[in-house]
Amino acid sequence: MRRRSISTATALAVLFSSAALVATTAGTAAADSSKVLPVASVGDLAVDGVHKRVYVSDPLGGKIVVTDYAGTVKATVTGLPGVEGLALSADSGQVYAAVKDSDRIVSVDTLTYKQSASYALAGADAPANLEVVDGRIWFGYGANLGSLDVSGAEPAVTLGLNTGVNFFYGPLLLGSDPSAPGVLAVGAGGRLAVYDVSADGAVPRVVGDMDTDVKQIDLTPDGQQVLTSWENGGQGYAFPAYSTTDLKQVGRYPTDAYPNAIAVAPDGTVAGGSSSWYEPDVHIHRAGDTTPVREYDFPNTGNSSGADTLADGALAWAPDLSRVFAVSVNSYGTFSIRALTDPAKEIPTLKVSAPAGGDRAEKLTVTGKLTSRTALPAGTVLNVTRTDLESPGGKALPAVKTKADGGFSFTDTPPAGGKVTYKVAYTGDAAHAAATGSDTVEVTRKKTTLTLNRNGKVYSYGKDVSFTAHLGTTYKNRTVAIYADPFGADKPKKLLKKARVNSSGNLSATVDMKRDTTVTAVFEGDARYAPKTAKSTAYARAKVSMAVSKHYRTGTIGSRKYYYFRKNTDPVFTTTMNYYQGRQQRLQLQVYYQGTWYEAGSEYYALGADGKSAVRLGAPGEAGIRARVRSSYINNSSGDNVNSTTHGAWKYFTFTN
Repeated sequence: MRRRSISTATALAVLFSSAALVATTAGTAAADSSKVLPVASVGDLAVDGVHKRVYVSDPLGGKIVVTDYAGTVKATVTGLPGVEGLALSADSGQVYAAVKDSDRIVSVDTLTYKQSASYALAGADAPANLEVVDGRIWFGYGANLGSLDVSGAEPAVTLGLNTGVNFFYGPLLLGSDPSAPGVLAVGAGGRLAVYDVSADGAVPRVVGDMDTDVKQIDLTPDGQQVLTSWENGGQGYAFPAYSTTDLKQVGRYPTDAYPNAIAVAPDGTVAGGSSSWYEPDVHIHRAGDTTPVREYDFPNTGNSSGADTLADGALAWAPDLSRVFAVSVNSYGTFSIRALTDPAKEIPTLKVSAPAGGDRAEKLTVTGKLTSRTALPAGTVLNVTRTDLESPGGKALPAVKTKADGGFSFTDTPPAGGKVTYKVAYTGDAAHAAATGSDTVEVTRKKTTLTLNRNGKVYSYGKDVSFTAHLGTTYKNRTVAIYADPFGADKPKKLLKKARVNSSGNLSATVDMKRDTTVTAVFEGDARYAPKTAKSTAYARAKVSMAVSKHYRTGTIGSRKYYYFRKNTDPVFTTTMNYYQGRQQRLQLQVYYQGTWYEAGSEYYALGADGKSAVRLGAPGEAGIRARVRSSYINNSSGDNVNSTTHGAWKYFTFTN
């Protein structure tokens, strides 16, 4: 309770906010995935298509991390200091790893992820990259080439197999393909060589040159070309292709700065990578096609202006061509493995155009076009689905076929009004990813009536008032929701009742009228009748009472009850009112003189949190004065607007000797 003898004032502030929502639809391919890798560096990738696993070596961490195709870590093989190159056995039973800092090759079982063997390479310091060709494990150590044969009773290590080819410096980069037996490509220090390795040793077939900045090389499945990860000549950056017959350049795949990875799929599709902050990072080319069929641009997960970049040589295909795996790194040094889906498939664009509006049960026409880099044939089948209030889960419509230019059209007679969405879907084929497109029509609906009573009525504080909504003709939906929204920011809008109206079309809900309240009735509409809302604002008086103290007796003058005070006593008037933050009561004083009541002043006094406000009136010092006082809540002037103006009862008092 507040006890005051001076006036107070309260200022109120209201904050409004709004938001805008923008939505679009477009054709999409299967979703790519990305997961953070718990590594400090990346040496090599190997993909096990039989068990759907990806192996990533971490030289700095001395470990191999094993993930599934989604990038979820499934195992970690530790105790491998400086582990670099990885290679998968032909039967996918073992992953071989070059462990530089211990001069050995280890074998990891692909079922248990445990080391199954360890092969010391005496005289071969710091083995780096590996390839498995015809059952033998080929490895580079420095600028030299060696092999490991584990097919016999004892492992056989053979060193110095570069047979006179001077690679100047290492590490050697190796490339092979299971479909090209007996062929191994080797490059380093600006030199490139192709070896026949079908015999016990390695016989150079041809020796040539390549750029010194190459990070990765690979062999095509037909064994006819070697691709490298770098060219920067007069025509710009590219992934060059060299003939394995004479190592003359026979092609190039132009790309962005700075190319740093190359991987050839089992069908000859080329994946090239570039360390590009502001351009795409992975580029997919069909064999011999200089224009990429797909490109992938990494997001920016760091704090630099440029996006994440591809780690050197961190590119590998899934054997079934369903994905290209890439490892990116951001400005914080955080590595992520990215599974890039449907890499060899073009992404078609499917545009759908429907009228902005239409009438229910009237025919409308939807048009569209399916386009792709490689044109799809006329007659390509597209599936059509209509979603509306009658079929919220979608209803299949007759399929439509494209014309020679990819265009299509169909007609439909929407049975339901409101938002009607037409979705057109292309399922894709071996060369094209799936695509979808959609557009929406606002179909007209009839209007119904919805009324709500009690608008403008004023009620005593706390009275239970029944509000009745009346709904007119509709199609199927006969449900109405009634909400109450009391004045004041501290009381949210509340659902009172949501139910089917009775046979007369009525639904009622009761409001405890302690504040001015906006009551809203909502009909959400149905397939043939539009939504409708009705509002009714009713008002609640404040709860006001006053207690008088310091008097010595009560009595009547005429028909009025009076409080008697001694002339030197200060009367105290305590107002009780329903509380609201910042609320004040107005105390009004009038004096009686010669049969008339005259204004003697009024003042606003703040309420305490208990809703009480005590005001002391100074003693007049003389007898014979008659006066009256009352408390009031004045909408807005009392500091808020959550109740309607309410005047309390007059309290009459007089002073005696």
